[in-house]
Amino acid sequence: MIAALPPSPRQSPATAPTPLIALRSVGKSYELPSGSFRALDGVDLTTTSGEYVAIVGKSGSGKSTLLNLIAGIDRPTEGAIVVAGANVAALDESSSATWRGRAIGLVFQFFQLLPTLTALDNVMLPMDFAGLYRPAERRSRALGLLERMGVADQANKLPAALSGGQQQRVAIARALANDPPLLLADEPTGNLDSQTAEMILAIFRELADDGKTVVMVTHERDARSAVDRTITLHDGRIVADTADPSLRSFREAQASRG
Repeated sequence: MIAALPPSPRQSPATAPTPLIALRSVGKSYELPSGSFRALDGVDLTTTSGEYVAIVGKSGSGKSTLLNLIAGIDRPTEGAIVVAGANVAALDESSSATWRGRAIGLVFQFFQLLPTLTALDNVMLPMDFAGLYRPAERRSRALGLLERMGVADQANKLPAALSGGQQQRVAIARALANDPPLLLADEPTGNLDSQTAEMILAIFRELADDGKTVVMVTHERDARSAVDRTITLHDGRIVADTADPSLRSFREAQASRG
């Protein structure tokens, strides 16, 4: 089990707008020397708070493109994207970066920790950038998040001194720094051994149980058994959207009681 999240002065994720993610007729094309490439085609997708979602499909199916559009890192060619109450496609670059820093936590396959900063400083950095929390609170909050991930004893070490699993747990702590309602993870277990991967999937499970929405791109078959819902992409289209009915009913019952 991981410990409770350090208290936040911001609105609880449980009160975030529902649906948290809403895509309508979203398409994305890229112009290449060989011609136009259709990465996504007519994607409709809705998720609610507390869902743990896996996006799967073969290489080139559009998984990472979809994640980048949800994060506002890329823009759709057509269609509407609303995430955490924001019309993502309508945001300019500056507004998009500000919104993303507050609404989304990003987790990557290769961790993307800054190598010259300690684990603690890596977790504090998003708070500094977003201007959230008083400066005196940031250190204690970062330490609390590292403790939740089970790596508080590594707080003063540089990333190079940490194992892959420890780096990924620091990266998840960093993604939670500003208490975003949504975590987006791109192949978060792809660079880890099977035991460490299971631990990371379990952390995501508990975060979803706490009300975070977790959307994860993965090639790992084992990951599909850990999630509430699996969305399968093929040639830029959603070809399957399956959920565990018992888990979904349980989540809905939890939400109605909350």
